[in-house]
Amino acid sequence: RLSGQQQEINNLIQRKIAVDEENARLKNEFSNLNQKFKDKSQELKDTEECAQKKEEQNRLVIKNLEEENKGLNTCCADLLNDLEKLRKQEAQRKTEKSGNDARIKNLETDLAEAREQMKELRSICSNLSSQVAVKQEELSQKDSDVIRAKKELQELQNLYRQNIEHTAQQAELIKQLQALNTD
Repeated sequence: RLSGQQQEINNLIQRKIAVDEENARLKNEFSNLNQKFKDKSQELKDTEECAQKKEEQNRLVIKNLEEENKGLNTCCADLLNDLEKLRKQEAQRKTEKSGNDARIKNLETDLAEAREQMKELRSICSNLSSQVAVKQEELSQKDSDVIRAKKELQELQNLYRQNIEHTAQQAELIKQLQALNTD
């Protein structure tokens, strides 16, 4: 009978634990849903504010476009006036054309001379390019000579180092021989 009660107590404890876990899960779910609700509320608020701002901007744009339109109408009237003035000036320019034709002839002569000079300069440039190519070739040769000389110097330095080590070994050997000889 006692163990039956114990079993019942254990079952009740298990159910309590399960209920507590379910409670915790539901609380967590509620908290998440509450947070989502807050986020969506904020999002809605932001969207409404954004829409309001857009509406205000659109009103401003419309106002600016209307003002710009007025300005453009004024500008059109001014342009028509300018067009009339230009037509009058065109008639005057026709009379000046003959003088300009003479100037054009002079400029064409100058242009021909300039082209001749350009030919000469191109020829000079071509010669200089050839000289530069020769010099670059010489420089390349010198570079390879320098590289070869560096290699030779490196080899000589290695030989010198080996020679010094060899000399040091010989000196040590002589010292040992002298010690042996003394003994």
